Amino acid sequence: MAAELKTKENSYQETFRALQQSRGPESSWLDRLRQNAMERFVELGFPSVKEEEWKYTNVAALARSNFQPSSASVPTTQSDAELKQLGSVPEARSSQLVFVDGVLRNDLSSLSALPSEVVAIDLAQALGDERYAEIVRGHLSRQADYVLNGFTALNTAFIDHGAFVYIPKGVTVAAPIHLLFIAQSENTANFPRVLVVAAENSSATIVENYLSEGETRYLTNGVVEVVLEEGARLEHYKVQRESVEAYHIATTAVGLGRNSRYDTTTITFGAKLSRHDIVVTMDHEGAECWVDGLYLVTGDQHADTHSVIDHRQPNCTSHQLYKGILDGKSRAVFNGKVFVRHNAQKTDAMQTNKNLLLSNDARVDTKPQLEILADDVKCAHGAAVGQIDQDELFYLETRGIHPDLGRNLLTYGFAEEVIAKIKLDSIGKELDEAVLHRLNARLEA
Repeated sequence: MAAELKTKENSYQETFRALQQSRGPESSWLDRLRQNAMERFVELGFPSVKEEEWKYTNVAALARSNFQPSSASVPTTQSDAELKQLGSVPEARSSQLVFVDGVLRNDLSSLSALPSEVVAIDLAQALGDERYAEIVRGHLSRQADYVLNGFTALNTAFIDHGAFVYIPKGVTVAAPIHLLFIAQSENTANFPRVLVVAAENSSATIVENYLSEGETRYLTNGVVEVVLEEGARLEHYKVQRESVEAYHIATTAVGLGRNSRYDTTTITFGAKLSRHDIVVTMDHEGAECWVDGLYLVTGDQHADTHSVIDHRQPNCTSHQLYKGILDGKSRAVFNGKVFVRHNAQKTDAMQTNKNLLLSNDARVDTKPQLEILADDVKCAHGAAVGQIDQDELFYLETRGIHPDLGRNLLTYGFAEEVIAKIKLDSIGKELDEAVLHRLNARLEA
């Protein structure tokens, strides 16, 4: 097995060397960053179940797969009209960047609804523009540390195209900024990279959307870095609806400034195997974050969420609610860690994970954790795993509702608490329909 994993690592190295040679001799900080990241990936390799953080998620099948970085692949042809319909968010029709197999498609993108001072461009373009290059250099790879994570190291080694979003000081963006990533080609590895910088007292909404044109097999290995400066506000929605044959590995790393507020909701429906690491660092007083999510998996899907909320300064608040609905032989993992450092007095932290099992064959491993090193704090955490409440089901039956329909209604109500947090009507409605479709499919089976 070790030999197989090493072979796949070498295939990434070969592609990396070819790309570096095509760019010319190493001459910039970005070249050095890529080189250091690849060297670190070679040292780390893909994680194994022997590592505590990957104990319940086996990526051996992914590591054995012959995925080719999309920059080295030949894209398939597809109707632009059909692509425009995928992942459509009406509220963001004129404020979106669309990436196909990791490459920005300007012809499918539109930014006319954004204020002129707001920047939403291809990361490669930002790196080559002196107006933004210094901002990118100051923040890229500062939140998402590739030293301990092989997947983050691999993404960093292949940094090229991606999204750079900059909201200047005091600017409020009314239209949601939609970052749509469409996977189209078979057996490719896509490495989307997103950097969002919200300057002092700015406000915006980001929608991060992943889906596929068909049920193809591929890898998405994404890294999103978010920097909120003093007083900034950001609502961040991530919707993952990859192909059920795909692998989705993602890291979201967030740094919060003084009195900033970060509110994120992650919805996970797709992928054969998905893993989302989210790290929020509260290194300035008065920061707040809400980190919520819903995973709905069935069949043999596997969904893994690892979160770290790091309270480093006093008077910070964090709330986390993750819910899971599991059917078939699916499996989910939730590992949530809340750190309260020595001087982080007056911390208010709450973490909850609830799981609903619709099948006797479904399984969830949940591990909420608190590590508190300060003494004047208010912290709590909890986890629950169960099935449909029979008393609630009986109540619905006494009102003339069929038991199967009653189960669906109770399951939908369980999910709705998280979906209701999404303030964009079109996305909320679409997710409602997706949940009901899955439940109805189960009812008809």
